Amino acid sequence: MKTNRIFLSLSMTLFAATLFGPLPRATAQATSWQQIPTPPLPAFHPQQPKRIKLSNGMVIFLQEDHELPLVEASARIRGGSRNEPANKVGLVEIFGEVWRIGGTRTQTGDQLDDFLEARAAKVETGGGPDSTSISLNCLKGDFDDVFKAFVDVLQNPEFRAEKLDLAQKQADDAISRRNDEIGGIAARESAKLAYGADNPYAREPEYSTIAAITRQDLLDWHKTYVQPNHIILAIHGDFDAGAMEAKLRAAFEAWHKGSELPKEDIQYHPAKPGYYLIPKGDVNQSNIHMVALGTTRNNPDYYAISVFNEAFGGGFSSRLFNDIRTKRGLAYEVGGGIGANFGHPGILQFVIGTKSQSTIESIQALDENIDNLAKQRITDEEIKQAKDAILNAFIFHLDSPDKVLAERLTYEFYGYPENWLDKYAAEIQKVTAADVNRVAAKYLHRDQLAVLVVGNTKEFDKPLASLGPVNEVDITIPPLPGAKEDESAKPTTSNEEGKALAAKVVAAMGGEDKLAAVRALKAELTITQKTPQGNLPMQMETVIVFPDRLHAEMQTPGGTMNIVVTPDAAFMAVPGQGMRDFPASQKAETLEQIKRDPIFIASHWKDPNVFFRAGGTEKVGDTEARIVDVNAAGTPIRWFVDPQSGHILKETYKTLNQGGPVQGETDMDNW
Repeated sequence: MKTNRIFLSLSMTLFAATLFGPLPRATAQATSWQQIPTPPLPAFHPQQPKRIKLSNGMVIFLQEDHELPLVEASARIRGGSRNEPANKVGLVEIFGEVWRIGGTRTQTGDQLDDFLEARAAKVETGGGPDSTSISLNCLKGDFDDVFKAFVDVLQNPEFRAEKLDLAQKQADDAISRRNDEIGGIAARESAKLAYGADNPYAREPEYSTIAAITRQDLLDWHKTYVQPNHIILAIHGDFDAGAMEAKLRAAFEAWHKGSELPKEDIQYHPAKPGYYLIPKGDVNQSNIHMVALGTTRNNPDYYAISVFNEAFGGGFSSRLFNDIRTKRGLAYEVGGGIGANFGHPGILQFVIGTKSQSTIESIQALDENIDNLAKQRITDEEIKQAKDAILNAFIFHLDSPDKVLAERLTYEFYGYPENWLDKYAAEIQKVTAADVNRVAAKYLHRDQLAVLVVGNTKEFDKPLASLGPVNEVDITIPPLPGAKEDESAKPTTSNEEGKALAAKVVAAMGGEDKLAAVRALKAELTITQKTPQGNLPMQMETVIVFPDRLHAEMQTPGGTMNIVVTPDAAFMAVPGQGMRDFPASQKAETLEQIKRDPIFIASHWKDPNVFFRAGGTEKVGDTEARIVDVNAAGTPIRWFVDPQSGHILKETYKTLNQGGPVQGETDMDNW
């Protein structure tokens, strides 16, 4: 052991010598690690890509990197969701999806999939706020073939109708689920407060705007925006820059340039300062966002803002983290700063995630920290730590040729000087305490912030109104286009055929006497939840007591979860989280589910408020089913009935999940 310690001590001494040069004499040795001098960072000179501009205006960057036999390319094309019309929000998202999966004039998207999969290659497309994009990734030996497919997709997309329909359905599904998660709600709605609800950087697709998008819209967008003078192409990998330039010139030089794009005049209308509330009764935590309009990265104050952000709300050593999380124990998440983007203002934003019972206390703690900036200014020590954190992280963002290339592409796209990257570290080093405290006083004013709270108001430590007037934000998802209640699907009278088919259904289910004896229904089922670790089966038992009571018990990995719904109360008890009330809409939907049950309808088929109207047919499997619209005491449902057996083969209905209205469908067999 003594020998090992000697070798360890010797190796540490030699390591220190390599770092700091000759060892000082014993009398000058440091007694604390804090006294060990830190050498200055070496000058940062990353490998720069070669820039080429074709005669048609296309800009190309080439970055050789021979570490692996791979080639990657990415084209960024001016024009994004900020440019789409307000009545077709979601157009660029749909464009970016269908561009690739819709194939080209010579091959379908599925054929392109097969071609690329055989080569372990990728060609992908996408859309964003300021641009659309197309990229490729392949082995060096496959580049010529994959590049031909890349160019074909870039210049000759087909936007096949069936793929557009698929993308629209996927977009509708995303809309229906957008109110599921508290964090997503808070991020989305706080952006609307910072930019204005109608600002293109805050707008959200709706069912109506997605439905308005046509194939011609996609073709028109491509014709307008996907032109060589709007494209910046970056290629990185194992190639010779001279040979690659020749290939790219051969592929693109003859492509005629398009019209110049008009300048967009984007207006920002931030919400008035104050408190904004989104009640969400099915959670036990609150998400708090304090927001205002931020700035851009070409602001001369950007470097001082960066240091302030890191010192005040940027990480584990920031002032907000040390006080609100570490010292007070109020939040599992806290931070933020004065946001700055390249092409448009960022969002000045501070975020807290806390349990419901400490919501108001957390807001007050953040208020105190912001107010204290005038009295307890950011210190030299805080600034030193912030600079160290920024500069240490900076090098890892640019530690490979492909990362440097991506940065250069961004600067080119937004019109920043090509040496912007080179001077970043030096500009951060120049920032002084006076600079940091000046920008804090200039940009951050608590009385100018809009405060959004998303959470379970019944569990708050105090009402939000105790802090000031509250504006409640409505996040109801507008219904599907034309989804006004269809009275023909909710009949108020029965026709003769409808009654006759209802009688057949009753007989097929056992007859009136047996159905009248049914007072409750018990069902046992297995629900399979998809998780990153695989499918997780959970056993569930549901008991319905007609006409309006339900109890469900589900075995989860965390224990038994119970759900109770009656006309007077609706709640769930979750292991380790206590009891939560259902939102009113979810309670109403569950009670409607009971009235949609075939046994309930069949046992009440003669009630004066239950109606059946038959009309039309639809093929279900091999059977030509009769369509029967049912109104079960105010709850509509559509049956597809086998006219021979009286069996219900399928039922469809409008229902509600946490995201909004959806179309439900249940297939029935094995009668």
